[in-house]
Order: sequence, then C-alpha cells, then structure tokens
Amino acid sequence: MNSNASPADPASPAVVFIHGIGGNARIWGPQLASFAAAGFRPLAVDLPGYGTREPVDRMDFDMLAADVEAQVARLGLDRPIVLGHSMGGMVAQTLLRRGPQAWRAAVLSCTSPAFGDPTGKFQKKFVADRIAPLDAGHTMAQLAPAMVASVSGSAPDPAGRKLAIETIATTSERSYRAAVHCLVGFDERANLPHIGVPVLCLAGEHDRLAPPAVMERMAARIPAARYVCLQGVGHLPNIEAPPAFDAAVLDFLRTALAPVAA
Repeated sequence: MNSNASPADPASPAVVFIHGIGGNARIWGPQLASFAAAGFRPLAVDLPGYGTREPVDRMDFDMLAADVEAQVARLGLDRPIVLGHSMGGMVAQTLLRRGPQAWRAAVLSCTSPAFGDPTGKFQKKFVADRIAPLDAGHTMAQLAPAMVASVSGSAPDPAGRKLAIETIATTSERSYRAAVHCLVGFDERANLPHIGVPVLCLAGEHDRLAPPAVMERMAARIPAARYVCLQGVGHLPNIEAPPAFDAAVLDFLRTALAPVAA
C-alpha cells in the first residue's frame, strides 16, 4: 500500500487524499493529525510514479483513477470521502464518474473540470513553462523553490512552503513530464450535473491556475455543491494555511455527513 495514514478508529469515515502534479502523499502531512483528531481516518495516497513508487513515462486519468480504486479496495474501505487537490481533484472527478455510488462525499480543491483546448494560448504556455526548463537541463530540485513561489499566496506558512519544495524536489522528472502531458486530455464537464454526492469546491483567493471564478462556475453545475474561497492563499491552501483549509473541509464534512432528520 503506497499511502501515509494517521492512526484512527477503523470504523471512522475514511478520507482519501490525492495530491497534485508535483506532490506526493507527504504533502498532506498537516492534515493527517487534524483529520484523525476530528474523528476521520485520513489516508494519503501516492499516485503512480510519485513518492515511493516507480517512475512512469505515461499516464491518463482513467489509469490514475483505477489505481486509487485498487488501493481503496485493498484496504476494504466502505464508501470513503475523496479529497483531491489540483490534478488530484481531476482524478477525484474521474472517480466520481467511474463510481458514482462508491464515494460518500468529495472535496475538489484548486482544480477545474477541464484543461481546455490543448491548442489554446494558456494551455500551450502551461505545458511549455513546465517542460522547457527540464529540456534545458534543470532538475526538479533546482526548479522547486521558484515553482512553489509562483503558485503560492504572499504569506504561506513557512513549514508548509518547505514541505512543498521538498515534495517537488523529489518528484521524478519522468513522472512529472507524463503528468503534464496527461493534463491536456482532461475534460469531465459533461459529468458535473450527474454527481450525486455532497461536494465542496474549495478555491484559493490568489490561485491563478484554478481561479476562484472557474471553481465557482464548476460548483454551480454540480447539484447541491458548496463553494468556498479561502482568503489570502494561492494554489496550495492545505500547506499555505493548514488551519483555514482544515476548518473549511471539516465544516463541510460535518454538514454533508450529518444524519438526515426524519
């Protein structure tokens, strides 16, 4: 099992945390203790090619979703909650399409329902900005500090910033390249109206990769979704401001999982 977990009652509702393109299971370190203390069973997974897993040269979203499904099945989890950040939020959306009854609730953090037109100006720049430095011979470790700075708000938590740099620095270049190209094919817009579980769309005020307006429009297309924008943070809210991130998610989960009055 390629995941990090914090001790909790096995009967507690499980929360499966899925990292983004430059992360791994460690990026959820700030959340493991706080979610366990709140009565949940947090499980942070490494996607294929990340963390402790062997590098990969190609990936697609159904393959990534199937891998998460296999990890959930091995643990015997009963309708866990899925929480995905950025690319992990795209994996979460894929999971909701593939298994609409397999999840109890979902949190989509700093993500979007589609990458857009692969030939568009933003999309081409997105790919070039991430691949060109590697083609020029720079390593992930060399690029990590600037990558974190470029997507963060003005005052990220210092420990969180350090953690984000460390996770990017240790990311396989092969897997990172595969992930960048994987993003180009993402589009789950058609499934948004069919999502039947409670969903929180969580944005960061200064996020330029998944702007609040994009996430607000996505929430409007998901039945009964809740939209929340965290102030003062960028694309990495769980490490930029862990208390605010945790509070927003836990408040949503308490409401979403509350028994329905007779």
